[in-house]
Amino acid sequence: MALVPYEEAAALGLQAFHKPFATFSFANHTIRVRQDWRQLGVAAVVWDAAVVLSTYLEMGAVELRGCSAVELGAGTGLVGIVAALLGAHVTVTDRKVALEFLKSNVQANLPPHIQTNTVVKELTWGQNLESFSSGEFDLILGADIIYLEETFTDLLQTLDYLCSDHSVILLACRIRYERDNNFLAMMERQFTVSKVHYDPEKDVHIYKAQKRSQREDL
Repeated sequence: MALVPYEEAAALGLQAFHKPFATFSFANHTIRVRQDWRQLGVAAVVWDAAVVLSTYLEMGAVELRGCSAVELGAGTGLVGIVAALLGAHVTVTDRKVALEFLKSNVQANLPPHIQTNTVVKELTWGQNLESFSSGEFDLILGADIIYLEETFTDLLQTLDYLCSDHSVILLACRIRYERDNNFLAMMERQFTVSKVHYDPEKDVHIYKAQKRSQREDL
């Protein structure tokens, strides 16, 4: 689930997070995302990393039309919704406790003909991976999913399983703590990683990663 530390929410002020909806304009659509701080806390509000990653996708940084994409730890589902509006076939995932909330946002913001190309599905990192096909996605998306050190191994296992040699991973995050850099270092053992975008106003980085080829590992 897309969680970030509570202290940051307190520091920023909670007014925006307590609003029942957050509204955005992407892909020539107005997206009205429901938020539910009271029931689901920080998993059910829109964080800056999701907005920056959605903007990056809208800029055309990757070809989305017709590609198979998955969003990990989707939370409100904003990134997956934007990817679907831009033409991707999207699987939007989170833990079971957040699925009904996530599904309501997807259904409220995608026209019926796009909903047919969009799936909301349970995924807990490192678990129930057999319900997905290994390497089935062209694009793996994550916004603010690097946060708990105890999840790093499971997250890396999940990324490795979902990726083929040609898949692209895009992760948007703030580098808040040393453990965030530690995750990137761990990731570089299995993937080539590069920073492809930085939003100085929101202090959000976007990293692109792809599986290391066997030739590189020799």
